[in-house]
Amino acid sequence: MTQGVLLVNLGTPASTDVAAVRRYLGEFLTDPHVINLPTPLRQILVRGVILPFRPKRSAEAYEKIWDAAGPGTGSPLLHYSKALRDALAEQLAPMPVALGMRYGEPSLGRALEELKSAGTTNVKLIALYPQHADSTRATTIEAVEAKLPQGMTLSAQAPFYGDADYLAAQAAVIQRNLPEQWDHLLLSYHGLPEAHLTKADPTGKHCLSTPDCCEVASAAHGTCYRHQARVTSKRVAEHLGLGEDQWSIAFQSRLGRLPWLSPYTDEVLADLPGRGVRKLVVACPAFVADNLETLEEIGMAGRETFLEAGGEAFTLIPCLNADPAWIQVLADWCRRGEAGSGHPAGSGEAADAAKSADTAGPESAVRLHDAAREIADLSGLKLQTSAALSDTAR
Repeated sequence: MTQGVLLVNLGTPASTDVAAVRRYLGEFLTDPHVINLPTPLRQILVRGVILPFRPKRSAEAYEKIWDAAGPGTGSPLLHYSKALRDALAEQLAPMPVALGMRYGEPSLGRALEELKSAGTTNVKLIALYPQHADSTRATTIEAVEAKLPQGMTLSAQAPFYGDADYLAAQAAVIQRNLPEQWDHLLLSYHGLPEAHLTKADPTGKHCLSTPDCCEVASAAHGTCYRHQARVTSKRVAEHLGLGEDQWSIAFQSRLGRLPWLSPYTDEVLADLPGRGVRKLVVACPAFVADNLETLEEIGMAGRETFLEAGGEAFTLIPCLNADPAWIQVLADWCRRGEAGSGHPAGSGEAADAAKSADTAGPESAVRLHDAAREIADLSGLKLQTSAALSDTAR
């Protein structure tokens, strides 16, 4: 069996043109894993409420960070993902390495055909999201399984939020970019609606049932984004030798009125100066490549929020991007073949991790009521951040 490697990130518009952003958002937001509503209601929300207005505002946000990696480099997410692919391919040669995006280009189908043409019979899928979420990892596995060419098999890398080598690489990037003087490290993760956690909970009763649910051993932790973010944070802090008062966690990119994971990054940034934090460092361990959420939402809007609240210095730590230590971690996983708890195609991991968003059940009335509230909110364009509808890179 000849192994090839498929790296997958979430996606990015092809350009900052409003039409390109609209195409990207349309594909992204109609995924039932992203907006957990029955199909007719999801289509009304996306086609009738969001897409007529949102693309222009999102395009303006993309303009701010386009070519951030240098003249002509375009989307930072795509630029750093390509650099990662190229460096990993050099490490693994002659093993083929391809890059695909869950939404947009390069497409998953194109990446799989590239591997097939190179003689690959077993695809090693590395979804570039350290923590599990149905709206990132589960939808990626499902999409790759659906497009897998005949005669090819698939194994998927397990979520690597607690992998010792990944954590060491993440901590090293933070350490290397710390300023001489700083007061506090904020680890900001992309947020999720609380309903996404309870829906992914295989026990049906653990997630968010108690304030300390993430510290109580449970099978739910295998698909719990909040628990996995906490594990990553704690172990990174341990690598850095930080005391409990030197770091904290927050969740960014919330959208609408329904409850999302908290505390919210924007509120924490506004609050920290009042608690004596003047020189802040922010890292975003849910992302392995810099993108709109890190560069614009945190690096620009977040910086402004903190400084206007009385902060004096704000340092944004870059993502792993194509860091040599990160490339080595990926290469080691690939050479080990079935590292972690990868699964063969057809084993139903994605289906088990995320039930169909279109399935009717006892909670349907609640979901419809919540959807009505969301539509009312979004119709007024009271959206919390431009980054919430953008290229989410984990």
